[in-house]
Amino acid sequence: MDSFSFLTTTDDARIAYRLDGGDDKPTIVLSNSIGTTLRMWDGQISALTRHYRVLRYDARGHGASSVPAGPYPLARLGHDVLELMNALDLERAHFLGLSLGGIVGQWLGVHAPDRIDRLVLSNTAPWLGPATRWDAPIAAVLQADDMMATAETFLRNWFPKQMLEATDPLVDKFRAMLVTTNRHGLAGSWGAVQEADMRGLLVRIVRPTLVIAGEHDTVTAASYSVQMAQAIPGARLLVLPAVHLSNIEFPERFNDEVVRFLRAPT
Repeated sequence: MDSFSFLTTTDDARIAYRLDGGDDKPTIVLSNSIGTTLRMWDGQISALTRHYRVLRYDARGHGASSVPAGPYPLARLGHDVLELMNALDLERAHFLGLSLGGIVGQWLGVHAPDRIDRLVLSNTAPWLGPATRWDAPIAAVLQADDMMATAETFLRNWFPKQMLEATDPLVDKFRAMLVTTNRHGLAGSWGAVQEADMRGLLVRIVRPTLVIAGEHDTVTAASYSVQMAQAIPGARLLVLPAVHLSNIEFPERFNDEVVRFLRAPT
């Protein structure tokens, strides 16, 4: 599983990526949330590779990718995707992003619509409050002795109580991702969230878009998804009874809905 290829970006970051599925199929790019790696999509690969070649990558500052000095501008995260696509001779691709990956997807939909076929924005938001609200979390993670407390906070925000109390192996998998995330990568990525305000730009997204919300999401509340689906012309809204990681809590429904959307007639 842990075999990667690497791209060196124009600003000398090293981005780890992986391709699954036949190269005769259209490509979908998967973009992960803060504090995770491309393995957050393991539960989607079997379903997606029936129809698509799947390009996953570790966002800068995460997993096997390098950890440049932050903060990471949102445009830089978007250009990481475009440079990956360029290196792989992908003129266009579908894009599925969750949380921060969904913010990157919004940026791509606005600024690079000619590179995107269909867009899936899961458990994300166009804006997550005033920039100053992120100052304290960024300072705290940089000053902490380790990532343990940060990891537990994330897990409480990502999973329902019953999964946390049952010592679910999926929770353990994400705990392992979080505690091994470089704090500077996490803080740098929060910088992108801190600057993100796509609210006035969503109307410029012209690609077919599916917005997926978690009914019980306390990180990117479902109300944000409703606003996004109303603002993006022709967007479709799907609300799952999930917290923040809809693809983990309800993988079969998530996979079915994504594939149905991507394969629907235009």
